[in-house]
Amino acid sequence: MGGHHLQITWNEETKHLSDVLKNEKIHSCLISRDGTLVFQHFKNSKSEKKLHKINSCTKSFTSCLIGIAKDKGLLPELSTPIIELFPELRRSSDSRKQLITIDHLLTMSAGFDWPELSEWDGWPEMIHSPNWVKFVLERPLISNPGESMNYNSGCSQLLTAILHKVTNVRANEFADKHLFSHLQFNNYIWHDDPRGVNIGGFGLHLSVQDMLKFGQLYLNKGRWGKKRLISENWISLTTRPEYLTYKSFGYYGRHWWISETVAGEPFYFAMGMGGNYICIAPMKNIVIAITNDTYGNTLVPLDIIKSVLSLEGC
Repeated sequence: MGGHHLQITWNEETKHLSDVLKNEKIHSCLISRDGTLVFQHFKNSKSEKKLHKINSCTKSFTSCLIGIAKDKGLLPELSTPIIELFPELRRSSDSRKQLITIDHLLTMSAGFDWPELSEWDGWPEMIHSPNWVKFVLERPLISNPGESMNYNSGCSQLLTAILHKVTNVRANEFADKHLFSHLQFNNYIWHDDPRGVNIGGFGLHLSVQDMLKFGQLYLNKGRWGKKRLISENWISLTTRPEYLTYKSFGYYGRHWWISETVAGEPFYFAMGMGGNYICIAPMKNIVIAITNDTYGNTLVPLDIIKSVLSLEGC
């Protein structure tokens, strides 16, 4: 990545990148390389300071917090059936629900009938329910647990509910203590469901600068300064490909998406509706954070990310 010639190539390309981002009306984009901010773009001064609604990028934070709870011995093994945490499942007429594990929630392979990306058009029906956890647990199964991945924000909601149960504090309080305070987050909002459980799938509003810090923590394999916030094992477990259901996005891991550059180098990312991204490219030492709200096309920034990662200067 070093070298005089390569640096020039990168600098020339960033001018082009600014034009592309302006053209696509992207709200904000930060790129760090080797831990240093090398590029920034803001649609206006408001975008620079705003708390952005990051939608499903929230899921990767939920995954991180589950990992921290696991590292601290607060969470049982991932193979634990969730019936141990939600005993009401014993009343279900479908005995397969007793086989759903914490890991099935992380990989979204629980098997629930959950057409979030098809007929629900990106908005899970649970948002109209007075009890989101109950709504999720009562959904019928259309496949056996562990058989296939189907995008499901309900799985994320069960995970923040589990976090609440095993830590005795809400997810945002647990995050404050073990994650956000260490990363020195400027400010944030984390919305709740009607029962006071933080929304695990899409509840966070963050600054783009703090999104970048979170990506940098993952690039640093869980270390922040001299402190380890999350185990390297958890990061590698959750960011490895498990299921390929949506070819346009890439593989799914455990609340992270995984893809590769044109040159075949792996990268992984958090993705939120409207074009919100936190992307980590370990082989290039690059982190990219993008915020946007083009609800028509969530994939535009992903194409931009892929083109940035394929630059000769990276």
